[in-house]
Order: sequence, then structure tokens, then C-alpha cells
Amino acid sequence: MAHDTRPDTLARNQPLAFPFGPGRGLEPHPAYARLREQPVARVRLPHGQDAWLATRYTDVRTVLSDPRFSLAEAVGRDRPRTEANDWDQVGLMSLDPPGHTRLRSLMTREFSARRIGRLTARVRRAAEQLLDHVVASGPRADLVGQFAVPLPLTLNCELFGVPPEHSRFRDWVERIVFASTVEELTAQTDEWAGRVAELLDLRRANLGEDPLSSLLRAHDRDRTITEEELLALVTDLVAAGFVTVTGQIAASLYHLLTRPEALVRLSERPEQVPAAVEELLRYVDLLDFTAPRYATQDVELGGVLVRAGEPVITSLAAANRDAAVFPHADDLVLDRAGAPHLGFGHGVHFCLGAHLARLELRTALEAALRRLPGLRLAVPEEDLRWRTGGIANGLHELPVLFDAHRAPVAGEGGPR
Repeated sequence: MAHDTRPDTLARNQPLAFPFGPGRGLEPHPAYARLREQPVARVRLPHGQDAWLATRYTDVRTVLSDPRFSLAEAVGRDRPRTEANDWDQVGLMSLDPPGHTRLRSLMTREFSARRIGRLTARVRRAAEQLLDHVVASGPRADLVGQFAVPLPLTLNCELFGVPPEHSRFRDWVERIVFASTVEELTAQTDEWAGRVAELLDLRRANLGEDPLSSLLRAHDRDRTITEEELLALVTDLVAAGFVTVTGQIAASLYHLLTRPEALVRLSERPEQVPAAVEELLRYVDLLDFTAPRYATQDVELGGVLVRAGEPVITSLAAANRDAAVFPHADDLVLDRAGAPHLGFGHGVHFCLGAHLARLELRTALEAALRRLPGLRLAVPEEDLRWRTGGIANGLHELPVLFDAHRAPVAGEGGPR
């Protein structure tokens, strides 16, 4: 039976059908604006329990950081979800401290600001090499297939010691992330597990100073993680970082291309790119909602009593458009200052790879704007195709034109 999706229908006995889905160009659904004016809403996903939905910035931060809201409590429950079947995860996003702390501590050093800073030259070189090919084949390009996908893919392969079978690796990851049924996901996950086992065996033969080697030492030598945890952590690190950074690069370029004045401004003032990246992380909606967290005791949230045992999901996109925190929240303000966005989450589950993602995003935008003069969409905006419904949303392709005759040749105008 269809449920009323009007956000003014807020009651325990009449939940809203959810998820709403992103609007055009991944714009947050208009319902979120109305929901932020009222207490947390009761929602019903296609499967699992009804849940509370938090949309206000303050409420979302509370759910993400208050230990009374637990990810671990979701394991084994009939969790609110979009798929008919369910499965229990073992990775970082299914644990609370101290179990989460134990696993995350294995990787914290590898993804520290200092460690990631050492990769700056390599990230720049990878971006420049990809753009060399774009320029050589111009004046038309697909900045998803030729740039947004291979940049984080190349870097992830190098960082984790993955053999450079880029096209196959991309296929494996995307089939998992965008699986439409649990049966499809199960089949792809089984194949993925086999591929990761092969990768780990190769790495065991040549341990180094990299994240995979650290995990293998923790499993093989120190016995501090299980085989299941090892597989889950590798999947979290390799797949999640690739898919989200790819989506963010493509969506960021799209938003600049549809705002030519902003694109020209950043092209002329590249020192503003870091601030623009933060604003684009606030503005872009890649995820429909977060994993459910269960209240371990009665908690008042947004003026509503969430009872012990009830799940709460959050919309980061809605929180990042909260006008009570971000003035003119629906506008893209590239030099915005003020409260931090929630694009990387908040609390103990704040994105482990945030430093690496920021480096890749800053480098990608700066390099693309410098190397591709006259950059513009090659098709009408309404003809762009958006991928939705998987773990992360994004563009299928981003066809562009640029002035190839004015493009700097390899090695000109920037670090290599």
C-alpha cells in the first residue's frame, strides 16, 4: 500500500514513505526543507522496521556522535532498508567503541594528515597524466570515464598494492555498489571475496609499509583481527573510497560547469579551490541516508522521544542544507565560512579517508580547470544521466568540450 509522502503527515501511526530519492542533479528532495521545520519524522522504508528520520543539522550531529545511538545494535535486527533481504556487516560501519576503536586504530596512522601529505606529488602526477590523455584526444571528453573514475582508482590501486587491472577492478567494485537486488549483491560479493583473497596472498609475499600490509600483520602475526574483519576492512578501504571520490569529483565539476561564473573564478584564482572543495562537499548529495542507529535508551531528539530499541536514520544532505546553520543554504557559495559540513560524517565514524579524499578533490579540480581552458558541457544539462538507488549516487558520464588549441601541453603551468 502506498504511503503519504507529504512531510506534513508526521505521526507514529502514519509514517512517510522513504527514501524520497534525490531531485534533479542530485538536489536534495524538496520534502527535506519542510521536514527541517518540524521534529524528527517517522518514516517507512520498503523493508524492515519503521524508523525516525533526522534532517536538522543539530539532530543529525547528535545521532552521529551520541553513544546512546548505536550501529552495533542494528546487527541481527530487522533493520529499515531498501532491499527485501538483509545481511550483517562486520566492518567499521557495524561497530561501536571499543570494537570500532580496535579496528579503526589499525588504519588511523596510515590515513593521518602527515602520511597523506606525502602523497601530494603522486596525486598531482596522476591527475596530470590523465589530463595529458584528455588533451591529446580533445576537444571532447567524458570527465567521468577519462578522469573522475581513473584518478582515485589509480591511486587506490597504488596505495593498496592492487595490480593495475583498472577496468576489471572498476567493474568488480561498481557491480557491488550498484547491485539492484540482494541476490545480485551476494553473487558479486562472493566474487569480490575471491579477488580480495588473491590480492592479499600477493601482498603477503611482499609486505611493505602500506595499509594492506598493516592489516595482514594484524591478522597473520598479531591475531588482532579475524579473517572476516580483514575482508570487511579491505572492502571498506578499497571500494568505498573509490566510489565516493569518483562521484564527488564528477558532481563537483558538474556544478561548476552549470555555473560558468564560478568555474571562471576558480580557474583564475586556484588558491580558492580548497575552500570550494569544502563547499562542494556540503552541497553535493551522494548518499540518500545513513545506516540505521538504534537508541540504547530513551533519548529526546528534536523535541521527540525516541524510545530504546527504535532505529534512527539521518540525511546528511538535508542537514548540510539547514539554513539555521548555513545562510543561503541552497546556494553554492564557494568561499563559505562558518560551521563545518557533514559530508564526511561526524563523531567516531567520521570518514577515515577524509584527508586522502580532500587531497584528491583539490588536485582534481585545480588540474582540470588549469589544463582544460574553455571547459563547458558538450550536451544540454537535461540530457545528463544520473545513477541513483545504489550505495552512492552519481553521473554516468560528463561529456564536455574544451579549447584544445589553448590547452597547456604536458608539464606546463603546474607541478608534476
